[in-house]
Amino acid sequence: MQIEIRRWMTTVENRLAGPGEAPLRKVAAIAIVANPYAGKFVEDLSPIIAASAVVGEVLAKLAVEAMGGLPVESYGKGGVVGLAGEQEHANAMLTTTFAEPLRVAVGGAQAWIPSFTKLAAPGALIDVPLAHKDALYVRSHYDGVSVTLPPDSPAPDEVALIVVLANRGRIGARVGGLKASEIGGKDGLR
Repeated sequence: MQIEIRRWMTTVENRLAGPGEAPLRKVAAIAIVANPYAGKFVEDLSPIIAASAVVGEVLAKLAVEAMGGLPVESYGKGGVVGLAGEQEHANAMLTTTFAEPLRVAVGGAQAWIPSFTKLAAPGALIDVPLAHKDALYVRSHYDGVSVTLPPDSPAPDEVALIVVLANRGRIGARVGGLKASEIGGKDGLR
């Protein structure tokens, strides 16, 4: 099986930080894909899981390019299923098979990739969570990217798959916990 990518797009947000701090860049790479399971129940979703690797590669490349050479510190993924599908279709397309190319594209990553999926009409808004790529417990990097899909997407027989990246934690983060500077080693901790 192959997943048909019907269109793709990227968004980039840059936000100035305080004096001496790096600006915050958040990007989203979005692919609107055909949903081969729209309108029917299919028990075995393994074919679409396997096919999702190609879409993961495309979105990882687009997202890293949109970072403009800035280092990636956090990531996330999300999906919006058109109304003729099931939420489970997006979840199947966002498994480790889809995500592994993202881990490679950001130079390796140790932490679980946060995600959110939903069933929605065209033009939906989705908040895709962000977390540090090497240690989930870095509180300064708990954030998100709000993505508003085009007014005609996803169509009932489509799924919007989304990858988000950021180069740093939230501006003004100060709630304590593990710091990004304390991360290192195989298990994400020093």
